[in-house]
Amino acid sequence: MAQSEMKQEIRRLLDEHNGLLLAHNYQRDEIQEIADIGGDSLALAMAAAETDKDVIVFCGVHFMAESAAILAPEKTVLLPRLDAGCPMADMVTAEGLRELKQQHPDATVVTYVNSSAAVKAESDICCTSSNAVNVVNSLDAEEVLLVPDRNLGRYIADRTDKKCYFWEGYCPTHERLAVEDIEHAKKDHPDALFMAHPECPPAILEIADHICSTSGMYSYAAASPAKKFIVGTEMGILYRLRQENPDKEFILPTSKLICPNMKLTSLEDVLHCLQTLSPRVTVPEDISARAKATLDRMLAVPRD
Repeated sequence: MAQSEMKQEIRRLLDEHNGLLLAHNYQRDEIQEIADIGGDSLALAMAAAETDKDVIVFCGVHFMAESAAILAPEKTVLLPRLDAGCPMADMVTAEGLRELKQQHPDATVVTYVNSSAAVKAESDICCTSSNAVNVVNSLDAEEVLLVPDRNLGRYIADRTDKKCYFWEGYCPTHERLAVEDIEHAKKDHPDALFMAHPECPPAILEIADHICSTSGMYSYAAASPAKKFIVGTEMGILYRLRQENPDKEFILPTSKLICPNMKLTSLEDVLHCLQTLSPRVTVPEDISARAKATLDRMLAVPRD
C-alpha cells in the first residue's frame, strides 16, 4: 500500500473508532504530518485525558502511553510499537528508587515524567523539562532526590538553593552531543543561535544561547528575530520547526541526534494498530492511583 493510501486508511479508521492520533515531537515526519495533536509527552497525555474520543493512538514510547492510560483510564490507549521504550526510563526501577530513598529519608522525590508508572508511584511529585525548576522551588523540603536524569538534575541544582541528589540516568541521544559538534556548527554558522534541551550534558548547556524543552524551542524560534538556529535535541523536532518557520534555517549539529526508539513507529504500525485495536497499554490500579497523585501534584504547582 502506498504511503498516501495508508494515511487515508489511518484517518478513516480513526473516524470509525472515534480515535485520536497523538504524535510526540520526535516521531517520524510522516507520523507527525497526520497526527491530530503533536507535542511533548505530558501535553499529549493531558490531551488524551481531555478528549471525548474513545481510542487514543499514542505514537511515542512506552512511558508516554502509560501516562495517558493513568490520566485517561476509561479510554483505550494503544501504542503501535510495544517495543518502543526509553533507555533513560529503563535506567531506574521502583526497587532501586526505594533503596535510594532509604539512603536519603528526608529528601522529597521529584521524578521526571520520562519514567515508568511504577517509578512515578514511588515518587512524591513529577516534573517536566519545562517546569522542573519551578516544581523543585515550590517544595517545602530542603533536600530533593532528582530521578532519573542526572543532566536535568544538575540543570535544576544550578537553579535552586535546595540540596540535590541525583539518580545517575541519562538520555543516550542527548548524551551523544559533544561540545565539538556545537563548535563546528557555530564556526559554519556564526550567526546562528544554539538552543539546547536540558537533557544535554552540562558542558553543552554552558555554551547554549537558550536552554528549554521541546515546546520551549518552538516558541523561542518563533519569537526570535534570528534566522538561524542550531538545534540541540532529537532530530524529529525539525519537522514542526520548519513547518512553523519557513523563513528560518534549523541546523542539526550532528547526525547522532536520532532516538532509535522514537523512530520505530511507522505508518504500517499505526495502520495495523487501528485494524486490530492493539497493543493496548494499561496500568494496574494500585500503581496508577499512586502515579496519578504525583502528576496531579505537579499540575497543581502554579506556573510562571
